Amino acid sequence: MFSFFKRKTQSEPTPPATAPAEPTADIQPAALPDADAPATQSETRTPEPQQAQPELTPPTPAPIAPASPPAAEPLEAEPLSLKKMSWAERLKAGLSKTRDKLGKSLASLFGGGKIDEELYEELETVLLTADMGVDATLHLLGDVRERVSLKGLKDASELKDALKDSLGDLISPLEKPLDVSGKKPFVIMMAGVNGAGKTTSIGKLAKYYQSQGKSVLLAAGDTFRAAAREQLMAWGERNNVTVIAQQGGDSAAVCYDAIQAAVARGIDIVLADTAGRLPTQLHLMEEIKKVKRVIQKALPDAPHEIILVLDANIGQNAITQVKTFDDALGLTGLILSKLDGTAKGGVIAAIAKQRPVPLRFVGVGESIDDLRPFKAKDYIDALFD
Repeated sequence: MFSFFKRKTQSEPTPPATAPAEPTADIQPAALPDADAPATQSETRTPEPQQAQPELTPPTPAPIAPASPPAAEPLEAEPLSLKKMSWAERLKAGLSKTRDKLGKSLASLFGGGKIDEELYEELETVLLTADMGVDATLHLLGDVRERVSLKGLKDASELKDALKDSLGDLISPLEKPLDVSGKKPFVIMMAGVNGAGKTTSIGKLAKYYQSQGKSVLLAAGDTFRAAAREQLMAWGERNNVTVIAQQGGDSAAVCYDAIQAAVARGIDIVLADTAGRLPTQLHLMEEIKKVKRVIQKALPDAPHEIILVLDANIGQNAITQVKTFDDALGLTGLILSKLDGTAKGGVIAAIAKQRPVPLRFVGVGESIDDLRPFKAKDYIDALFD
C-alpha cells in the first residue's frame, strides 16, 4: 500500500502560490468567488479561491494531453488464495478477529445449559470485547432478553438465533446502497483522517463505477500531503481516469476546477479527495467546510454525497470521528476500510446505535475490486457462521 506522510511543518518550504496547474488536467484553474488570501508559510488553513471578476470572461484553454504521472509506490499484490475466494468468503476472512472473539466465547455460551443472569453477564463481556461499544451492547442485551421472554426460550443453544436477529435489526438501517442516478455529474466528496485509506478508497470507487459503465473524474484535493497527488494520479493511470490536480494549489480550487471540467465533458461521477485531518483540529475542520462551500459554488446542489472513510482498526474512536465530521459536514455515507484479519468489525453496531449514518461500502483487502456495498446479512453471517 501507499505510504502516508506527515503534513508540512513550518520549516519546510511552501510552494509558490502561482505554481502552474498540473499537466494532467486539460483546463486552467478557474477564478472563484468569495476568495481568501493564499495561505502563508506559517498558516495551516486552506484558503478559498479568489473572487471572480464578473466583467472578465476567461478564454477557453486548448486541450493539453495528460502527462504520465510520477512513479508511485506499487499496490500490494493480492494473495493467490484471496483471488479464488468469493466476496462472502473474503468478508468472513476479514472478520476473522471479531468472529474469533465472538465465536469461541459464544460457542461456550450457546453450547447448552440454561439461560440465566450469569449467561447474560458473559454475553455482555463478549460483546464489549468484540468492540461493539457500551450503548450497542446494552441495547442488544435488552433486546435479546425480550426475545427470550416472548419466545419462551429456555436453553442457551437457542440464544444464538435471538442474538443474530437482534443484531440484524440494529445494523440493517445502515444498509442503504448509494444511488448515483439523477445527477450528472454526481459529486462525491471524500473526507477522513490521515491513514484511514481515503485516497485508496477513491481509486477503488473509480474502478467500481467504471465497471457499471460510468465515466469518472478524480479531483486531487489533498494538497497538504506530499504523496497524495502522486498516489491519486497512479490510481487514475491504473483505471484510465483523468485526474485534475494542481502543484501547490489549494483543495477548494482543485475541486472547483474538477467539477467545471466534469460539466464540460459530460462526466458521470466526480470523486473529490480532501486533505486528511483529525476531528480535534477544529481550525482544519473549518477548512473542510470551506471546501464544501466552494463545491456548492461550482455546482449548486453538490456535493451530492459526503463520505467519511473510517479505518476499521481504530475501534471506538470511529464513533468520535463520525460525530465530528457529521456535525461539520452533514455526512451522507461511510466507508469502512481495512476490514481485514487485524480489525474488529463490531464497531458497525456501535455506529448503528450512536450515529446511524448509512454504511455505503466496506473493504476487506488490498485488491482494486475489494470495496463492495455493505450487506447486513453478509456481515452477520460472516460473524457467526
